[in-house]
Amino acid sequence: MTDNKTHFGYRQVETEKKAGLVAEVFSSVAGKYDVMNDVMSFGIHRIWKRIAISHTGLKKGQRALDVAGGTGDLTLYLSQQVGDSGEVVISDINPDMLEQGRRRLLDKGYGSNIKFVEANAEALPFADNSFNCVSIAFGLRNVTNQQKALASMYRVLKPGGRLLILEFSRPVLPVLNKAYDFYSFNILPKMGKLIANDEASYRYLAESIRMHPDQKTLQSMMETAGFERCRYYNMSGGIVALHKGFKL
Repeated sequence: MTDNKTHFGYRQVETEKKAGLVAEVFSSVAGKYDVMNDVMSFGIHRIWKRIAISHTGLKKGQRALDVAGGTGDLTLYLSQQVGDSGEVVISDINPDMLEQGRRRLLDKGYGSNIKFVEANAEALPFADNSFNCVSIAFGLRNVTNQQKALASMYRVLKPGGRLLILEFSRPVLPVLNKAYDFYSFNILPKMGKLIANDEASYRYLAESIRMHPDQKTLQSMMETAGFERCRYYNMSGGIVALHKGFKL
């Protein structure tokens, strides 16, 4: 891929246009995003996220950043972990997704220790060494320049802080891979059409997962950004992986 070209699903597009195309996808599905997450993962995404949250190492009074936080699933748990004396910032490049998160969290009684910031993961508008933990769940694959985003997240972490990346990854069993491909390209887009009235966005979802770096490649990218003690944990046979790295 050249500097002026990148991928949007399986399509090659001009680099400067990808963010706008991704924005169209998430603006389209924002209202049905949580429902579709439950349907397409059979509710298992909640388990994946709880496992990720168990790795934050956060204590009361600390600060956390949830990048591409969308409708706030991780933010809710991070808010509980840091308590009233701490702070969680939820950022998202898409204002429609961020607004869904704001409404959902406020409706659930959260918000006193949460800030909502519209921001690009590649250029986070926060000071160096600001957060004890940075998380990004199912968002990194949509970022145009993932290496730049990793460097940005490294910059805003405090020394001793950790990054958690929860993302779709590469199944480790061949038989699972075939079943997963069939589900992703034959069933998932039809669910999107039926529930969210948007087949194309969920076809893009399946394609974007296949274009995302595999487990070892992403670990190497984290190390290039400066993270140390990097490792990953496969979930559901590698359909999803949690990557963890530290700023030491």
